[in-house]
Amino acid sequence: MPSSQRRRVLRLGLGGAAATAGLAAMGCGPAQAVDRALRWSSLSEAQAEVLRLARAPQRVSSARWDWAGTLVHCAQSIEYSMASYPQPRSALFRRTVGPAALAVFAWRGRMAHDLAEPIPGAPALPVQGDAGAALARLEAAIAAFGRWAGPLQPHFAYGTLTRAQYEAAHAMHLAEHLSEFDAQALA
Repeated sequence: MPSSQRRRVLRLGLGGAAATAGLAAMGCGPAQAVDRALRWSSLSEAQAEVLRLARAPQRVSSARWDWAGTLVHCAQSIEYSMASYPQPRSALFRRTVGPAALAVFAWRGRMAHDLAEPIPGAPALPVQGDAGAALARLEAAIAAFGRWAGPLQPHFAYGTLTRAQYEAAHAMHLAEHLSEFDAQALA
């Protein structure tokens, strides 16, 4: 490539990079990920934030799933703790890696998992679901868990959990997913 063409390509490249940096500095660049780093140890704490976000006129989100899909996913997890997870990981995983991961999450006070991964074997999440129905399902799951007197089923990854461990795991799970959403006031 002749030197005049190289200089032109370089100028265009540098100009494009400068424009991108300028737009980003003004807040006009690509959307930033929402991560509010929420932390809860109880479902009642989580439920208060669910209701706050549900009442918001608009929500900003970096989540892969929409609001309804996220609520259904969280409801599924709570429901399965009482009914049984459809596809557990291997027994070895549930005795070793899973409990170790949960112990780290509990120590940190915050879960870290793939937020785009559905519960193995669970029905597909709605692409654009009914937010009201999804909220009602999550509220019903939380209420049912609060009343549940029967045995809790082993978690698909963490294995056998006590009631307190399950509540903390559900609260951390909700915190991580809801950290991807924030209420936004109408302009």
